[in-house]
Amino acid sequence: MSHIIGRKCVSFCDTGCVKVCPVDCINGPIKIDGLGMEVEELKKTGEFYNLDKPQMYIDADTCIDCGACIAECPVDAIYSNENEAIREGDEEYVHKNYEFYGLKFN
Repeated sequence: MSHIIGRKCVSFCDTGCVKVCPVDCINGPIKIDGLGMEVEELKKTGEFYNLDKPQMYIDADTCIDCGACIAECPVDAIYSNENEAIREGDEEYVHKNYEFYGLKFN
C-alpha cells in the first residue's frame, strides 16, 4: 500500500509535500527522480502552464506510509492508500501514480 495523489493535485502541484517527505518519494510532473523541484522552474518559465494536466506522484516502492505529506497538501489531494482513493472516485489516479514510475497496480 502507498499514499496516492489524486485529481485535486492536477494543475496545482504544490510542493509542500515534497519538502516534508523523509524518503524523497514524491516526484513529477515530468521527472521520476526530480523530487518535484522542476515545478518551481517550470512555473517561473511559464512552461508549467503549457503542460497537459500536470501533477505530482508518489513512488509506491519507496513510500513508507508515514503520512507527513497528507497534512502539507493545501488541496487535500493525498490519500492514505489506494483503497481510499478508489472509494473516493480516484481510481484513475491510482493507476496514473503507478504508471508514472513504470509500475502496475494490481
